[in-house]
Amino acid sequence: MTSIEDIQPAPKGQIMIYQPYYHKDKHKILPYALSLYSQGHLEGTRRIEGGKGIPFVVSWFVSNLPSEITRCRMQFDGQAELNYEITILNAEFIDYLISVLKIYQEGQIVDFPQGFYRKLLHCEESAS
Repeated sequence: MTSIEDIQPAPKGQIMIYQPYYHKDKHKILPYALSLYSQGHLEGTRRIEGGKGIPFVVSWFVSNLPSEITRCRMQFDGQAELNYEITILNAEFIDYLISVLKIYQEGQIVDFPQGFYRKLLHCEESAS
């Protein structure tokens, strides 16, 4: 697995397909988010305010088009009962990966933004 520091930008053709989906301020990070996406998995730590972070592993099905749906599965702390799944538009998921890279640049921690967790947990509740 390539670490976040070692990610190389995605090929130009792939970037051009996704670029129209994002505001210009995200275009600089998009090539790296696409490379991260193509790996199909990521390990990180969910930050907990005033507490120790919770490790997670997230994996997803990789496809090539922004308008396709991907299935994303996240497991916290290696525990089966803390396993969550979501189906999400590729373009939206890659937007979350752009945020992951921004969060990493700011604090050297691999974590998703709050909005991703709200979506993940809300979808899990409605699926029950």
